[in-house]
Amino acid sequence: MSDTNVVGAALTVRDGEDQLTGLETLGLVEWLLVEFTTWSMIPLENLIAHAEHTPTKIAAVITEPMQAQGAGFALEHGVDALVVMNTPSLIEASLSVKAQRTAQEEDPLVFDESISLLTMDMKPALVESIEAVGIGERYCLDFISLFDANEGVLVGSSANAMVLVHSETIPSSFVPTRPFRVNAGSPHSYILMADGRTKYLSELVTGDEVAAVTAQGATRSVVLGRLKIEQRPMLKIGLKHSVNKDGNPYRFHVFMQQAETVRLVCPAPEACSVTSLNEGQSVLTAIGGGARHIGVHVSTSMEER
Repeated sequence: MSDTNVVGAALTVRDGEDQLTGLETLGLVEWLLVEFTTWSMIPLENLIAHAEHTPTKIAAVITEPMQAQGAGFALEHGVDALVVMNTPSLIEASLSVKAQRTAQEEDPLVFDESISLLTMDMKPALVESIEAVGIGERYCLDFISLFDANEGVLVGSSANAMVLVHSETIPSSFVPTRPFRVNAGSPHSYILMADGRTKYLSELVTGDEVAAVTAQGATRSVVLGRLKIEQRPMLKIGLKHSVNKDGNPYRFHVFMQQAETVRLVCPAPEACSVTSLNEGQSVLTAIGGGARHIGVHVSTSMEER
């Protein structure tokens, strides 16, 4: 207590229910003291990831010297304090972690841009390669709202680089339009949600709120009404963008169904079928989502290939 204000809460983690209690406490107190009946890194990482955007600091109770390294560098960020018994081995391990943390230089995110749900900073990326990669599961996302022209969702094999996938609003002589649908690609791909987090396409469930994004970067929330998953021939589209601070190109890729009705958004803006894309052509992307832990942005280094 500080005067009459509660500045801290204590949490003993035994199971997922206790972890949920801890997550709900973040932002309500200055400190959250966490201890475990059985030491576990996963709930500690989850708490650290969610605490990053709150004023709550996390202190972890450790009972073994080897736990100091895990708690002190979880998600590279680590907890804000270690709580130990007055034993030489625990104190030595904790002081070692403190020294490493003090000496460690801050490593800023590779990219200048960060994702904002108010307005996305859409940038063109060059198509470097297009190749058929065989059969895979593709996810059609059917929403309870209709899309406009040059509007779709952001997906990608990396949370750091997502492409704008166009909705099925384009008339075709072979199939009718489905203005509520986006053929979003493969199950491992990230998709930007309405709250700024990401999910894998394979994690989506009906009722989820996804970010609908225009070519100009404006966003709104759309609710998922149905998932349509089928095995189809897939394309791997390789892209590059020079956004690294060192000026070197950043390369990434996305997997899409090999079908004329699957379209990305080109800078004009216009919808470009993936089966008609050429090397050297540009498509709109959102660069700089940063590292993610269970969909939450965390200030840690990460490389995805």
